[in-house]
Amino acid sequence: MSERTCECYTRSVRQLVESYGKSPAKLSETQLQDYFLHRKNKDKWSAATLRICYSGIKFFFVNVLKKDWHTLVMVHAKREKRLPSVLSLGEIRLLLDSVTTPQNKAFLTTVYSCDLRLNEALQGYKDFTRPLNLLIRQWV
Repeated sequence: MSERTCECYTRSVRQLVESYGKSPAKLSETQLQDYFLHRKNKDKWSAATLRICYSGIKFFFVNVLKKDWHTLVMVHAKREKRLPSVLSLGEIRLLLDSVTTPQNKAFLTTVYSCDLRLNEALQGYKDFTRPLNLLIRQWV
């Protein structure tokens, strides 16, 4: 589990504790259901935020408290379906032309043309395959 995931999970459990003012071990399954409904309906949390909150609380209850409640299996927030923002050819040229160093321009051109995710680009994988069976060797 990454450090960022640990921070998010810890924050989720801390918010649950602050909401009820008592240890999570003393909460009932009904209180847990009410908590998730409150966050969704009253606080208007987004589906992404609810998923992080749910995952952190589920991890804590299942792995630490050893409680396998029905609520922890049934609750889930659906992903919002949004189309990605696609840049026009002119916008891409403008973006790449604004880069001043050749190394950065080569890096960004590779990242954009290979459709790499942020972590893939930053970590510079040695070998990996993208759609259309293109094999990319380490460039970093």
